[in-house]
Amino acid sequence: MTPPDFLESALARSSRHLRLDTLVRLRWLAISGQSLAVAGVHFGLGFVLPFGWCFAVIAVSAWLNIALRIRFPLSHRLTAGAATALLAFDIIQLAALLYLTGGLQNPFSILFLAPVMISATALPPQRTLLLGMLGVALATGLSFAHLPLPWAGEGRPVLPPYYQAGNWIALVLGLGFTGIYAWRVAKEARDLSDALTATELVLAREQHLSQLDGLAAAAAHELGTPLATIALVARELSRLAPAEGEMAEDIALLREQVERCRGILGKLTSLQDDDGGPLDELSLRLLIEEAAGPQRPFGMPFEIAMQGEKPEPICRRNPGMIYGLGNIVDNAVDFARAAVTITARWDDNQVTLIIADDGPGFPADVLMRAGEPYLTHGAGENRAGGGLGLGLFIAKTLLERGGAAIEFSNLPAPASGASIRISWPRAVFEAGLRPQGATNSGASALHRAG
Repeated sequence: MTPPDFLESALARSSRHLRLDTLVRLRWLAISGQSLAVAGVHFGLGFVLPFGWCFAVIAVSAWLNIALRIRFPLSHRLTAGAATALLAFDIIQLAALLYLTGGLQNPFSILFLAPVMISATALPPQRTLLLGMLGVALATGLSFAHLPLPWAGEGRPVLPPYYQAGNWIALVLGLGFTGIYAWRVAKEARDLSDALTATELVLAREQHLSQLDGLAAAAAHELGTPLATIALVARELSRLAPAEGEMAEDIALLREQVERCRGILGKLTSLQDDDGGPLDELSLRLLIEEAAGPQRPFGMPFEIAMQGEKPEPICRRNPGMIYGLGNIVDNAVDFARAAVTITARWDDNQVTLIIADDGPGFPADVLMRAGEPYLTHGAGENRAGGGLGLGLFIAKTLLERGGAAIEFSNLPAPASGASIRISWPRAVFEAGLRPQGATNSGASALHRAG
């Protein structure tokens, strides 16, 4: 019972593209800073530099911004390729400006980090790597070819090659560190957002069903008056019509269907207080069977052990609980070599389920983070190729929402395999904590009424 594939594919296709307005605004900020720096150095400090060429380079960036504003709306979102191209332009424009003002001797060469950091937070890692390589290549070229560093007077300082080499190394390390750090922080935020969205999608069906109880009560209230009128007319017709014949049969059928509708409406009005009948209650063994049942056709043997004194705990049918347990059982089946063991224990205070497999178990680094979303570390992939990310996160969320506590561990040596322990206080388990109205009885009753 793993999460539907369409959830992850939909999340993978979700829009995280940069807004054009964001890059345009950042570029205007860069243009303002570059213009102020060039004008301040030339007019304020009196340093000699190719002033006209510098402003020509800045003007190209300004004209690009104007063209983008005219061509696209402010809300336009860039594809990864278009965003990469614009950030690459920013790196090249900065390199041209640095070429005119001293190359890597210019302290503003650190601004090479800005486009790469923007890419790391919003674009795929491959795009960020390309931009980082472009920055390193241009920085390497600037360390060998550039115009003199702007300075006043005759005695221009001559910086030693070691200083320029140090600047180059610092720039390369800065590109690598800030790029990786920004990407990791942004990825964690995106993964958590995706996982929460996936959980909401999984619960959407139950949320819709929970709204049907209110609609059913409203429908029962509104239909009560016309149904009473129909019943009254049918009673009058039966009194006036002949006792025998087709008309009498039709009237009898009409009165029978009216009573049936009254019964349905009576059920709708008492839906909140209805116990749902025997099918709405599950013993602990039936809960295990319902969670494990969809996995039996795959041929993996199940060993179910029930340990506790009678009476066996009984809970309300909770779709979230069944889904979460089924998800964990599915993971156990994926990683098991020969069998999956489900052990149920209970006493007066607690109900516990232990789901174990005889597979490779959790790697140490995965065990510390089990239950987190999108856990796709290489070590985790050794457990049958993955399956420890979004699905386990959703299962953990659903079960904890119902009052359960979950622990992840490996079986003690010499045995091998993973073990997941789910425990509830018995009072909470038997209370059921069924989401309000999260049953399909309201939908069925409406269907019958229709």
